[in-house]
Amino acid sequence: MLRFSNQSHAASYYAATVNDMTRHAPLGGTLEVDVCVIGAGLTGISTGLNLAERGYCVAVLEASKVGWAASGRNGGQVIGGYACGMDTFARYMPAEDVTRLWAMGLEALEIVRERVTKHQIDCDLRFGYLHAANKPRDIAALRRWRDDAQQRFGYDKFRYIERDMMADYVQSSRYLGGLFDPDSGHLHPLNYTLGLARAACEAGVQIFEDTCVTRIRDKNGMHLIETAKGLVRARFVVLAGNTWLGTLAPDLSRKIMPVGTYVIATEPLDPVRSAALMPAQAAICDSRYALDYFRPTPDHRVLWGGKVSYSTLAPANLGEAMRRDMLKTFPQLADVKVDYAWGGLVDITMNRAPNFGRIAPTIYFAQGFSGHGLNITGLAGKLIAEAIGTQAERFDLFGKIRHRNFPGGRLLRTPVLALAMTWAKMRDLI
Repeated sequence: MLRFSNQSHAASYYAATVNDMTRHAPLGGTLEVDVCVIGAGLTGISTGLNLAERGYCVAVLEASKVGWAASGRNGGQVIGGYACGMDTFARYMPAEDVTRLWAMGLEALEIVRERVTKHQIDCDLRFGYLHAANKPRDIAALRRWRDDAQQRFGYDKFRYIERDMMADYVQSSRYLGGLFDPDSGHLHPLNYTLGLARAACEAGVQIFEDTCVTRIRDKNGMHLIETAKGLVRARFVVLAGNTWLGTLAPDLSRKIMPVGTYVIATEPLDPVRSAALMPAQAAICDSRYALDYFRPTPDHRVLWGGKVSYSTLAPANLGEAMRRDMLKTFPQLADVKVDYAWGGLVDITMNRAPNFGRIAPTIYFAQGFSGHGLNITGLAGKLIAEAIGTQAERFDLFGKIRHRNFPGGRLLRTPVLALAMTWAKMRDLI
């Protein structure tokens, strides 16, 4: 392993406050392992760590750096469950299977907690998440979800926060109420990803950065994973590249859509002023389709995300554009400067449900986390390791979900979805 500066990551608050500068040499020559994982984001690293704990010899190949893409750039919100509603799963499976998926959604949160504790990952993990209501219809929807979670799944931890109590969570007149989840929360995603990578290496995983996979072919019952300067021979392959798989797995790429999302971090505030903005120190997300999400940081900044874009084009003058959005919720921050502004791509599926499966008996994939990747990636890694270890029942439960290709093909799907987002933003205004 090598150590040098962190200039290879996107310029962001996370890169500026990273606490692990470990780097990994590129692959050179030929290597033989049990499992080759392609992609060193949270999905790939989690899979490698789980497999190594089961005694497998694992190599992880990364075209850039560990945590370079969405895993190290996202809003840092660890939100329980899935981006889709539980009724999405109910279309494809009986009620008892839906209940099992609900339990796995809670398990995903516990995986984050356990990993941070076990491996002493310094990533500022805090608990508490508020889903804030923008419109009266959102109030009804959040209350229905609270009741549904209790009646269908026996989950009684959601608390509905009435408008007159919202000041205990956020100092803004913009929201009409909210649903509080004490088991969800927020963390520093790049430090979390790098902490998992350290744990994976300690468990025996070999990570190779700056190692782009160019082709996968089969020979004599083995998968041959080719790179510019090396070759990996493996019995199993795990595709964990999400939006960056491209032509390596075109059938998978058609099932997901790259979506741009953007984040700013303000300058540090006076600690008393910072605490007054979000007294519960919880992560917060609003209820619009084109949503805003925000949270406090340990050094008293406001970290604000939004501007979701299906065109993947960043807004002009990104920092100022995001700051204007922030002031709609926090006009009292008009005198506060923005220190960092950045963006990146996340992957979504048509129905927002995770897309797990196989493209061959010994080639696994997990993608389509649709904004819930900080926790569901940990679950994906655990389930893939179980499946390779011959217990595939839980992994195969996700295979019951049918995933459609995005319409429009390679050339037209982005403008088609951009039009859909325009309509969604208009609906938010109604």
